[in-house]
Amino acid sequence: MAEVRPIKGNAAPAAKAASGAYTPSSVSPNRRARRSYTIRLWSVRHSRALEWFYARFANTFLFLHPLWKKIGYARVERPVTFVERNVKGLLFDCRMCGQCVLSSTGMSCPMNCPKQLRNGPCGGVRANGNCEVEPDMPCVWVQAWAGSRNMVHGEAIMKVQKPVNQSLRETSSWLRVTAEAAETREALSKDAKA
Repeated sequence: MAEVRPIKGNAAPAAKAASGAYTPSSVSPNRRARRSYTIRLWSVRHSRALEWFYARFANTFLFLHPLWKKIGYARVERPVTFVERNVKGLLFDCRMCGQCVLSSTGMSCPMNCPKQLRNGPCGGVRANGNCEVEPDMPCVWVQAWAGSRNMVHGEAIMKVQKPVNQSLRETSSWLRVTAEAAETREALSKDAKA
């Protein structure tokens, strides 16, 4: 009789499917077992350069605020989200939660954690630095800590993140951050004039 081997990184997928357990395809352990972590790990290793680039990118987006406002944020949402999904998907294995905290987590997306923890590791990190749920995957938070140590504003990893607002999923965090920064800037200029 042939030996039955479990699928690496997934505990009883057939039993989960039969029970009706919720297993979103975008965070499926089977998909992760096939995926290389090379680019994601490269992003963490180069977190300082990416932090520098993002600061300039955010300033450019803020500079373009009058254009976004004139066209309408709702109109540019779809094309910007498409670009954001593809760029961040490639570099960070982004899950498009709509509330990006990469600059606070060493360029390691916390939504890649199988438990989707936004404020540090679960305590089940293996001795080799890999995930307890997916033993072949490096722990997202071990990588986040390493990446934050390279960054100029690496202390931001200590900031407690809010829970994910699921209503913002699949929306552009770039546009949201730009709109919020523009609103803050305008409020400060009104206060300075008053």
